[in-house]
Amino acid sequence: MQGNEIAALINRVGIGDRIAFTSLYQATSPRLFAICLKILRDRTEAEEALQEIYIKIWQRAKTFAVSAGTPATWLATIARNHAIDTIRARKPLTEDIDDAYDLADDTIRSPEQQVVLADEGRRIDDCMNELETAHAKAVRRAYVEGLSYLELADELRVPLNTVRTWLRRSLLKLRECMQR
Repeated sequence: MQGNEIAALINRVGIGDRIAFTSLYQATSPRLFAICLKILRDRTEAEEALQEIYIKIWQRAKTFAVSAGTPATWLATIARNHAIDTIRARKPLTEDIDDAYDLADDTIRSPEQQVVLADEGRRIDDCMNELETAHAKAVRRAYVEGLSYLELADELRVPLNTVRTWLRRSLLKLRECMQR
C-alpha cells in the first residue's frame, strides 16, 4: 500500500471510520509489530504494546497532517515512543534479601586491580602536567569537579568559546599522551 493510500486511511480513521481502521491495521500492523518486537524483545509484550498503539492511532488520527511527514513515519514514531515508554515503565525485579547475601562485593578491588588503577592514575597525572597550567586547571574543574563551561568562563575570565576550545584541545592532548 502506498503512502498516500495510508494517509487517506488515517484521515478516514480521524473521522471515526471503523472499516478504514481495519484496513489501516491490516496494512501497517506487521511493520509496527516489528518495531515493538525489536525494542521490547518480548513477543507478548510487543503484542500488548501493538494493541495500545492502535488505540493511540485511533485517538490521534484526526491530528495527522500530511504536510508534517509521511504516514509511515508518523505511525512508526507512535510505535517507537510507546515501546520506549513501556520499557521505562518497567519496574525493576526485586530480589529476596537472602539471595543477595551471597553476592560478591564488586567494589572491593584485587591487589592487581589496585596496582593497575594507581599506575593509570600516575599516567594521567603525568599527562596533565604536560598541559598548560590554566588548561589543566580547566580540565580538572570541568571533568573532576563538574563545573559547567559557563561557570569556568566566569571563573577564568575568558570567553565561553575559549573555554570550549581549551577543553577540547586539552582532551585531545591527554588522549594522545595516554596512548603513548
